Amino acid sequence: MDFQSLPVYIADLVTPSMGETEVESQMTLFQAIILGIVQGLTEFIPISSSAHLKIVPMALGWGDPGVAFTAIIQLGSMAAILSFFWSDLKKVVLGAINAIAKSDYESLDFRMALGIGLGTLPIVFFGLLIKLFIPDYDSSPLRSTVAIAIASIVMASLLAIAEKLGSRKRDFDHLNAKDGVLMGLAQTLALIPGVSRSGSTITAGLFMGLERGTAARFSFLLGIPAITLAGLVELKDFLEAGIDDISTAALVVGLISSTIFSYLSIAWLIRYLQTSSTWVFVWYRLAFGVAILTAVVGGALENI
Repeated sequence: MDFQSLPVYIADLVTPSMGETEVESQMTLFQAIILGIVQGLTEFIPISSSAHLKIVPMALGWGDPGVAFTAIIQLGSMAAILSFFWSDLKKVVLGAINAIAKSDYESLDFRMALGIGLGTLPIVFFGLLIKLFIPDYDSSPLRSTVAIAIASIVMASLLAIAEKLGSRKRDFDHLNAKDGVLMGLAQTLALIPGVSRSGSTITAGLFMGLERGTAARFSFLLGIPAITLAGLVELKDFLEAGIDDISTAALVVGLISSTIFSYLSIAWLIRYLQTSSTWVFVWYRLAFGVAILTAVVGGALENI
């Protein structure tokens, strides 16, 4: 494998496909709106977008929305996070350049830029390892319905422990490059559907003693490179695949729905975690995992 193909592979891991189930021939506008909402909310709230985008259509009998639709709604999340954090990104980039020019390596902007850069490397490294040693990862048991349920339950438990043990004493001004590396390592867990990129990184932030709001904000900033890369690769897939059998109207309303709810979920989560705990997500993830396992055992869902 050459390095030119690596970014495409990493993006495929970060935003897993919906599987190989039959694509629904006619997606209604209602389905498009609902799936856009699911993408928008679960991409940033720590409950796993890959899990919900697999389980929700399966549970409702809608089938796989297809490459075109998943590409479009992923672009909505990418647009939302870039829009929400545009001023932050501009400040960090320009501040880091200015800090380098002045050799001010203690600058917060420099530390933030370094942390985000170093924190992005682990997901590239581990993605390459998976490609080399697990060539059929797309059909791996790690991406099955039962695996999603187990991952949800395990991550709920880890988040509960982090909520209990985290000191929550460090704010945004006390972040450093080490935080970026540790949170970046946690982000690699999102290569497993059901883990959640925001869930794993926020959990890591709490373990590192960050305030809840700080952990969420830094999690989003750290995730921008991966989310942007994934969105661009999904756009490439969309251009190659065409629009399948999905109407242009469904694609448009799905994109709008995903963009709006992605933006709202980012704003809501940061504000929510400034005053509230993460227990609501712990209980939700436990219930979600148990519900999936129960449905599989009862035959209501397939373990695929």
